[in-house]
Amino acid sequence: MSRKLLLIDGHPDPDPGRLIHALTQAYARGAEAAGHEVRQIRVAELDFPLIRTGRAFLEDAPPPDIAAVQTDIAWAEHLVILYPLWLGTLPALLKGFFEQALRPGFAFDPERGPFDPKLEGRTARIVVTMEMPALVYRWLYRAHSLKSLERNILKLCGIKTVGETLLGGLETTSDATRQGWVAKLEKLGRRGH
Repeated sequence: MSRKLLLIDGHPDPDPGRLIHALTQAYARGAEAAGHEVRQIRVAELDFPLIRTGRAFLEDAPPPDIAAVQTDIAWAEHLVILYPLWLGTLPALLKGFFEQALRPGFAFDPERGPFDPKLEGRTARIVVTMEMPALVYRWLYRAHSLKSLERNILKLCGIKTVGETLLGGLETTSDATRQGWVAKLEKLGRRGH
């Protein structure tokens, strides 16, 4: 069954040599080969300011790039969010992107919050690359920032996380291992999961 898939490449560096970009493209290749509809957002290429006040978050209109992104989010059935772990969490630019895109009124009711999510019915997979071994992040650090993204951002909006892919030990992995990760993402793309 064909699905509407939105890939959010959250690496703040537009350099095409970044692993996150290769993983995003691999997922897209697999998904398109399987007949899924695919749209992509590259956060590094968007033009938007960081939100600095509660009033701006609640009342300001989203900038043009963000308004276009909101159309893609509303269209999607399944989101795939890919990013590198920086200082134990997602990069600031990606967090700023979510603050801009998932505004009250679009993603949730400003008065009812999690009791009236506007993006219900959508699912998400989160893919995170990191320097530390993935098991250390998951078990010693309890994947705290990943859980925060799932619970405090996605769930608030009604998006259910259905999968996590943690790829760790980037400094010590071989090219063969990285190619295996790329192949894994292409396979996930074919499944639309």
